[in-house]
Amino acid sequence: MRDGEALRATLRRIDGRGYPAYKDLLGRWELPGFALLVDRVQGDPFASPSRLRVLVPADRAGFDPEDHATEARSRFLRDLLTRRFGEACEQASGRRGSGKSGELSVVGVGQEVLDRSAVLLGPEGVEARLRAGLPAQGRRVSGREAERMLCEDLPRAVERGLCRASLDAWELRAWREAAEDSAALRAQLEALGLVAFVADGSVLPRRSGVDDRPMCEGALPFASPPGLRVTLTLPHRGEIAGMGVRRGVTVIVGGGYHGKSTLLRALERGVWDHIPGDGREGVVTVPGAVKVRAEDGRSVRGVDISPFIGALPGGRSTAAFHTDDASGSTSQAASIVEALEAGATALLLDEDSSATNFLIRDARMQRLVAADKEPITPLLDRVASLRDDLGVSTILVVGGSGDWFDVADCVVGMDAFAPWEATERARAIAASTPTGREAGDGRRLQRPRPRVPDPSTLDPSHGRRPSSVKVLGRRGLLYGRQEVELGALEQVVEAAQLRGIGHAIEWLRRGPMDGRRELAELLDLWEEAVAEGVAGSLPSPDGDVARVRRFEVAAALSRIRSLGVR
Repeated sequence: MRDGEALRATLRRIDGRGYPAYKDLLGRWELPGFALLVDRVQGDPFASPSRLRVLVPADRAGFDPEDHATEARSRFLRDLLTRRFGEACEQASGRRGSGKSGELSVVGVGQEVLDRSAVLLGPEGVEARLRAGLPAQGRRVSGREAERMLCEDLPRAVERGLCRASLDAWELRAWREAAEDSAALRAQLEALGLVAFVADGSVLPRRSGVDDRPMCEGALPFASPPGLRVTLTLPHRGEIAGMGVRRGVTVIVGGGYHGKSTLLRALERGVWDHIPGDGREGVVTVPGAVKVRAEDGRSVRGVDISPFIGALPGGRSTAAFHTDDASGSTSQAASIVEALEAGATALLLDEDSSATNFLIRDARMQRLVAADKEPITPLLDRVASLRDDLGVSTILVVGGSGDWFDVADCVVGMDAFAPWEATERARAIAASTPTGREAGDGRRLQRPRPRVPDPSTLDPSHGRRPSSVKVLGRRGLLYGRQEVELGALEQVVEAAQLRGIGHAIEWLRRGPMDGRRELAELLDLWEEAVAEGVAGSLPSPDGDVARVRRFEVAAALSRIRSLGVR
C-alpha cells in the first residue's frame, strides 16, 4: 500500500540519486488524514515547481454542507481556505537546498474574492492544489529534506489551513455573512435602476499604487450626498445607506488629487467581491461594466469603429478596421465596440487615460478644423445614443472639459475625497455659459456588427509543444510565440486571471470555435462551461487559475495579432 510509511521509504531509497528519481513519487499516497497526489514532477530543481494535490475527506475537513450550500458561500469559503492554506504553506517553506528546494506555495491572492481552481469543495471533502520545490543538493535528490517537507510540514499545513476545527470560528462566520450580504446587495441593483452602489463608511483609498490594501491612516470614510443616497436591506448588516449611481451618463468632477480616479477605480473593481476588512465590501457594480482606455500600439482585428471614426485619409474604410499599431483614438474606439459586442451594459472611462480627441472636440477646434476634415466623432456626441438606443450607461471622470455638463444625467463632485451632488450646479453653469459647440451628426448607434473568429489563424505552438500559453508577469500572455499585451485590462486583478484568459482562449480554439460561430455565441458557450466553477473547464488539475469575465476573454482574443475574423 502506498501509505505514509511507503512514501518515507521511497524518499530514503532515492536519496542522493539524480533528480529524475523523484518521478517515483508520481501518483497517489495515503497519508494520515488526507491523500497526497503527485501530478507532475519538475525535471530540475531550478525548473517550475512540481504540482501536488491534497484530498481531505469530508469527515476530516469537518465542513457542514450549509457552509458552501450556495454559489456565494462556496466561493467565499474556498477563497478563505486558499488564503489560510497558502499562509500555512508559506510558513512551512524553507531553504532546503539548490534551486526552488523547499518551496510550498498556493496561488497568489489579492483583495478580491474570486472563483479560483486552487481549492475545491464537494460532498467528498476538500481538494487543494499547490506547488512544491522538491529538495535537492546540486541536481541530486535530497530525500531526508523531502521526507520532512512532505511527511511532516505539509500535513501540518493541511491541518492548519484546510480543516474547520483549526480555523477561527468568528472568521468563518464573518466570511459567510459577507458572502450573503454581497449577493443580496448585487441582486438589488437592477430593480433600483442602479449601475453601482457605494456604501457609506467604505474606505476607497489604497495604501499605494503597488499595495491594494486599504489606507490605514488619513483615509476619509465615504459619505454619500443626501440627494444620491439610497438605502438597501441586507440579511446580516441590515439597512445600509450609500450612494446609488443610476443608469445613464454620470460624470465625476473635481480638482486634481481630490479622489475622482479613486472613486472610479473602486467602481471598476466593484464587479468583484472583496474580502472582509478591505473597505470596499459595500462597493458593487453591475457585472457588465467595462473599463476602457486609450492603448497606443494595440492590435485591432476587423472591428467596425465607423460610429466613432469615419473614413481615414486616403479613403481607408473603418467598417472592418485592422491595424497592428492603433492610435489612442482608434484603440479606444475599438475597445468600446469590442466591449459592446461582448455585451457590456456600462462603460467606465477616466479622462487621464483616454485620448483627448476621442472624448471631446470643442467649439474653437470645430471652427478651425472643418467637420469634413475630422474623421473622429467624439464620445461626447455618442453617449446619449449609447444610453437611449443601446441601454448602455457611461461613468466618466472629467477634470478639464465642462462640455460634458450638457449631456450628463448626474454630476458627482469630489472635494478632498468627499462626494457632493453637483448636477444642478453643473446644469446652471451649462445654461448660463453656452460653449457654442455644434452637436454631432445625430446618428443613432446600432449594435456592433458581429465578428466570426477564424481558429486556423490562432497558433499556440512553441517548439515541440502544440499548445504553450504562459503568463508574462502582470502584463499579458505569451501565446505560442506571440506576446499579447493585456496591461490595459484594468479589471484583471490577479495573475491567475491571466492564466484563466489563456485557458479560455484555448478552450474556445479547441472546441466551439469553428469559423462559423460569432464571438458572442462563443462567449456564451464558454460561460456555460465554467458556470459550475473555473476548475471544471481545465484540461489538467491546475491550481493557478482564476475566473475572468467574458469581456476580458474577448479583449484578449482581439489583441492576438494573428487573429483573422470574418
